[in-house]
Amino acid sequence: MADWEGLSEFVAVVDGGGFTAAARRLGLSVAQVSRLVGRLEERLGARLLYRTTRKISLTEAGEVYLAHGRQLLESLAEAEQAVSQLQAEPRGALKLTAPLAYGQSHIAPLLLDFMQRYPLLEVQLNLSNQVQDLVHDGYDLAIRIGHLGDSTLKARKLAQRRYHICGSPAYFAVHGLPRTPQDLARQRCLSIGKEGWHLRVGGRRQTFRVQGPLRCSTAAPLAEAALRGMGLVQLPDYYVAAHLARGELIEVLAEYAEEEEGIWALYPHNRQLSPKVRLLVDFLAERLG
Repeated sequence: MADWEGLSEFVAVVDGGGFTAAARRLGLSVAQVSRLVGRLEERLGARLLYRTTRKISLTEAGEVYLAHGRQLLESLAEAEQAVSQLQAEPRGALKLTAPLAYGQSHIAPLLLDFMQRYPLLEVQLNLSNQVQDLVHDGYDLAIRIGHLGDSTLKARKLAQRRYHICGSPAYFAVHGLPRTPQDLARQRCLSIGKEGWHLRVGGRRQTFRVQGPLRCSTAAPLAEAALRGMGLVQLPDYYVAAHLARGELIEVLAEYAEEEEGIWALYPHNRQLSPKVRLLVDFLAERLG
């Protein structure tokens, strides 16, 4: 404590305009405050205060030390507050954004569980496929999927996703099993968008054009259509894993599947995670992982 001794007393003397006011504020005697400030000056090898019977004033060294000393005390107070908050129940506002479909099916239900665990939180969840500006729009956290690219955001991986091409046993009984990616051209493929399906052939990513009776902007209706035997789908595991496990859907072309993609929690690089945001990230990582 020798390096810190006298700092609080010195700042209190300056703020109070004298040793008597500082002693009253700190709950010490005037002699104790004077002795601690004197020891500080001895340790620094510089006079910090001009003392007269009527007032005290700062020396040049005192002005320099006061500026740095205030920052040290403020940082110490912030550190103590952060530790205290870790022990307290999280409360206050929490704003996050997530992709529309994944947010509806996975993030929102988990967020409700989290809010029931910590009922003093006030949460704003924005589900959108548009990339939000976390700093400009005041978000604490963003959930994003896939390749992040260059970013000024910090990221923590929560889970991974893998795409599966699959269909129902009833569909394959009529249309047969595709054995190669080229066979998809003769299948009824239920798709999101018009770009085609991505597969890895010979270690390289290739896009295969597909066609079928249904295109949809979200995945849930496509999964339902596949269960009804209407065609093949290429969907992430969280839409089809349970159906695959029960034999309601059958995976094909697994050896051509793309590499797994990350599911990420992102936050601004210049912002330390508050305890409540850190709790939420840990909670999502545990549940999604």
